[in-house]
Amino acid sequence: MRYTFFFLGMFIVTACSFPKTNQNSQLQQAVAATLAAMPISTSAPVSTPYPTPTPFDLAGLFCEYQFCVGHPVDMAFYDVSAQQNLGTPSNYGQGLIAAYNAGLFIQMVWQLSPGSADPQFMLDLILDEGLDTRVGTLEVKLIRDMNVIYSPITSTATPLLPFGGSGAWICGDRAFAWKVYTADEASAPALFENAINRFVCPR
Repeated sequence: MRYTFFFLGMFIVTACSFPKTNQNSQLQQAVAATLAAMPISTSAPVSTPYPTPTPFDLAGLFCEYQFCVGHPVDMAFYDVSAQQNLGTPSNYGQGLIAAYNAGLFIQMVWQLSPGSADPQFMLDLILDEGLDTRVGTLEVKLIRDMNVIYSPITSTATPLLPFGGSGAWICGDRAFAWKVYTADEASAPALFENAINRFVCPR
């Protein structure tokens, strides 16, 4: 019996000496563990600016042989070199194209430039001797760093189109010439302006 009381007393003393858990501490640990387990929200991606397309009207624009030139929308250029030279088309270094309808005829030629900054030799190349005659004064303009010359012309190529104009310029390593036959004197300058204002080529 004496031993029973002894063991009972030891049990009580031992039970009192065990550490008591703190409910606040357990609660704080549970909250911390829950927060650590929660997924972290991903930040919104940084928006990437993309270029917006620039409206570019292709109507009445001929682009081939690494240049573009304006023309009336109801006409289309065709490669004269391919037809005249049995399938040898125009290329970057030289070419001849034309467009026509009932009231207009347009022709354009180009070749590698011989190193001259004066494009007047191209007027001599595109004007047909015995058919085309320069009239009036030669206009010289600087258009987007290109020396451009223009001259009104008359032509006997066809009695339906006795008037016209011709222009020439150098762009990069090539020289270009353009001419038009028209039914009246007033149309040619505006047609040339449309052609040259939309003209681009690699430099």
